[in-house]
Formats: sequence, structure tokens, C-alpha cells
Amino acid sequence: MRISALAELSGVPVATIKFYLREGILHSGARTSATQADYDETHVRRIALIRALIGPAGLSISAAKTLIGSLEAPPPEFHDLLGAAHSASPRVMGDVDEATEAEAIGIIERAGWTNCSGENRDALASALAGLRAADFTLKDETFDLYAAAMTTVADDEVRRIPTDSLQAAVEYVLLGTVLVEPVLLAMRRLAHERASARIFADRAAEE
Repeated sequence: MRISALAELSGVPVATIKFYLREGILHSGARTSATQADYDETHVRRIALIRALIGPAGLSISAAKTLIGSLEAPPPEFHDLLGAAHSASPRVMGDVDEATEAEAIGIIERAGWTNCSGENRDALASALAGLRAADFTLKDETFDLYAAAMTTVADDEVRRIPTDSLQAAVEYVLLGTVLVEPVLLAMRRLAHERASARIFADRAAEE
């Protein structure tokens, strides 16, 4: 199909498709002349993926390009797929002091996450630094509750990774990690809404 047909089928303007091509985030079509190329269903699927990554997942073009690069050239080991997915996720890193780093290490050790990467440990420490900067304190019991819930979620997700095909595993891990995180946040907020209505209604009844 021509680029105009690709635009119509994907719902993305021609100018945007050309931008994706220039950025190297969308693979080139088969050249039919110096100025024209043919595109196929792989381009339609890739555009849908790009839109999901820079839309609901909130990735930059650069981060989406890195993630898509992992799809095209996957790491050799299944375990390394998680590292590639985590590296592509947007992070805001702040200043961390020794006390905050020690707090992060304590949470990790109590959770039994002894094989965690330095990058994810630093991300936790940075998030804790944000709490400290706002003078917002959470008890160890709360962090342990979070850790237990996340361990349950993570164990189930990792068990579902397909192992019969590296390419299928790459797509499942990378897209599942990046695209599911907004779902987890939305579900947490829905649970907050339900809990707030129930708990405060119970308190009002008691009074």
C-alpha cells in the first residue's frame, strides 16, 4: 500500500508517519521508486504500537525507539528482557542522601528482592527522597504491604511470559511492563475510591 493508504488504515496523518520514518522508529517500506515506497500490515501494527507507547504509556519518542529496538534485537536471556523494559520506562530521578538510600535497601531486603538491579534500587531511593522532601512519612508496615502485593503481581506476570518463542517473550515483557503500569495506577485509584466510600461511610454510621 502507498503511504496515503497506510495513513487512512492506521488513522495517523501522512506527516506523522513521515516523522516516524525520519526518526527511525518506523521501519522503511519497500522502495518502488526514488520517492515512493510500499507498506504492509507490519507498518500498521508498528504504528499502533508507537501510538500506544507515546500515548497511554507516556513514553518519549526516544524511549519508544529504544523499546522498539529491543523488540527488533532482543537480549539473549529471558531475564534480561525485564531490564530492557524497565530501562525504557520514564523515570524522574532526584537527589538521594545516605539515609534515603539505606531506607530503600531496608525495604528491598525485607521484601527479599536481593537480586534487584542498581537502577531499580536507585529509582526506589529517588521516590523515597520525594516523600522526604514533602515531609510525608510512611511506616515500614505500609512499605511491606506494598512489597507483598507487588511480589504477588510480579510472580504472576513473570509466570505468564511465553517461553516457546523469544520474540513472543520480548513483546509480552516489554509491552506488558510499559503498557500495564498505567492500568495498575488506574486500578489503585479505583480501589481508593471504593475504600474511601466504604470506610468513611462506616465511620459516619458509628458516630
